[in-house]
Amino acid sequence: MSGRSYVPWASSAASRATMQGNRRRDTKPEMAVRRAVHARGLRYRVDTRPLPHLNRRADLVFTRAKVAVFVDGCYWHGCPEHGTTAKKNAAYWGPKIRRNRDRDGETDRLLVEAGWMSVRIWEHEDALEAAERIAHVVRAVS
Repeated sequence: MSGRSYVPWASSAASRATMQGNRRRDTKPEMAVRRAVHARGLRYRVDTRPLPHLNRRADLVFTRAKVAVFVDGCYWHGCPEHGTTAKKNAAYWGPKIRRNRDRDGETDRLLVEAGWMSVRIWEHEDALEAAERIAHVVRAVS
């Protein structure tokens, strides 16, 4: 170890297996939003970096309009409505969720500084309403 204190990220083998099974892309909420956006005639790139030099990937990227869309999971990104506190290994998960939220804010700021719009959708939002919001933003800046 490198002198840093080690806090295990999974409290058990079963938790670890569950965590490893979580998808980075093509989640149900993301797919629903993508289908609804596509049905509105908009085309986009999937799971790509809006800014090549920034190691952050957006779920939908409208390159010409410079709009990046993130479909955020309620647990992983600390949804104020549906986010929950971990019952096990809270010493790890609480700070992890805070770091995710901080990184989300930094990503939004860096995108804006580079002339992009960032749209954040919570996984619990209605996909059709989210798609309408995305379409409005994309068409407004195009």
